[in-house]
Amino acid sequence: MDQKFVSGGDVVPTGNAISSGAEYINSLRGRNLKVYLMGELVAEPVDHPIIRPSINAVAETYDLALSNPELASTTSPLTGERINRFLHIATSQADLVMQNKMQRRLGQITGTCFQRCVGMDALNSLHSVTFDIDRKCGTDYHSRFNAFLRRMQQSNLVIGGAMTDVKGDRGKSPSQQVDPDLFVHVTRRTPQGIYVSGAKAHQTGCLNSHWLIIMPTMRLDAADKDYAIVGALPVNANGITYIYGRQSCDSRSAEAGDIDAGNARFSGQEAMIVLEDVFIPNEHVFMDGEVEFAADLVERFTCYHRRSYVCKTGVGDVLIGAAATIADYNGVERASHVRDKLVEMTHLNETIYGAGIAASHQGTETSSGAYLPDEMLANVCKHHVTRLPYEIGRLAQDLAGGLMVTLPSERDLRHETIGPLIEKYLKGRSDIATEDRIRILRLVENMTLGRNAVGYLTESMHGAGSPQAQRIQIARAMQIEYKKELAKTLAGIDCAARDEIADDLSSYMARVFRPVENVGRST
Repeated sequence: MDQKFVSGGDVVPTGNAISSGAEYINSLRGRNLKVYLMGELVAEPVDHPIIRPSINAVAETYDLALSNPELASTTSPLTGERINRFLHIATSQADLVMQNKMQRRLGQITGTCFQRCVGMDALNSLHSVTFDIDRKCGTDYHSRFNAFLRRMQQSNLVIGGAMTDVKGDRGKSPSQQVDPDLFVHVTRRTPQGIYVSGAKAHQTGCLNSHWLIIMPTMRLDAADKDYAIVGALPVNANGITYIYGRQSCDSRSAEAGDIDAGNARFSGQEAMIVLEDVFIPNEHVFMDGEVEFAADLVERFTCYHRRSYVCKTGVGDVLIGAAATIADYNGVERASHVRDKLVEMTHLNETIYGAGIAASHQGTETSSGAYLPDEMLANVCKHHVTRLPYEIGRLAQDLAGGLMVTLPSERDLRHETIGPLIEKYLKGRSDIATEDRIRILRLVENMTLGRNAVGYLTESMHGAGSPQAQRIQIARAMQIEYKKELAKTLAGIDCAARDEIADDLSSYMARVFRPVENVGRST
């Protein structure tokens, strides 16, 4: 891919659009990123054995668009060309639904986090928020944003979203912190653009993106004006340092062989982004000081992102399959308790999917024309994700048995003296290879205890806000007074008239009872 130089000497992919996973991987080479992993500066992240599986996972988002274009691509209203769905602004309920279907399929293919949902949800949030800022403040953020989006679509690049600040003292606002860098903020403004400093924590797939969009992480007040900043910058911009996050059992990816890793081909990625006086030109600034819109952006982003956790159902499909496979290999697939546990795992997995897909089906149009998922159901989806994958994982471990965590290493399996002993004594069914039994057990370990448990379990708990954050949003939307009136009416207690109750169908209930339109196919 051709390269061009932009501000600060940064190199950004341009020229012909990336079309395949292989081309995407090649586009990440030679960017001179400052990446530290386990105390060492990484020469070329693409070739690092711990980093490469996460790159492979992102590559699948390109290949799926080629193999199943109806699922993973669509037509851009900006360019009129076919684009990857991760770069598309949803303009219908059908578009929102197709995002979810794509996410589940990618979870099935990779068994891990494929790292593009944050960027997709950031783009969709900013489409409406920049429109609203312009309408109230007379700015030109929306046109800047659309111009940027058009360029990203034309080159088919990966966009990463960076929202979570390190936060420092949680009892203080950004402007009250002893160290101002504990939240990303503007350090100086020039006629050409702004400079920002600070850090963003556990940022999904940031090294594997071409561009990053930095956003505020919380509601802000007037004193926090310098923290109300949204801007796009190339991943290799001058002044950025990446500190790669440690994952459970990640060093297995650097060992010889592929069994002990469990899922040797794919993994997720989290890193800390440190920004030291990083320049963002005006054309890539989409909010600067409009503090009253910070909360709107955070709330819309979390609405998109919480229903995006439908991706965990694709990973859940893999784990259910692994649990069923080890039951087969152990010769107990017909046992009633085994079937019951597989049914329960499926029930929990589809509960997550049902809430997420319903949030998309019940989406509403914003002022910019972008569609926003239903806030109540998006939060219900994410709240399920904070709990149900843990139970699915527990049941998988139950079916796998204790051998999952006491297996000898692949090195032992390949050893000329003890290898035959392992082959003999770790045999299950006579027609199943011992190595295959070990491989499926390692996959269950990988997904529930090892490297990919980071994305399936812990990230399911804390990603897109803590469980309490979802409970707060659910409480705001649950319309308890309306429901009390319904109950009192049926109990014969004096209350509002039936027509008054009907008039109170605001917010969530209004969306519940809104007539369904024949929206047809997604674009």
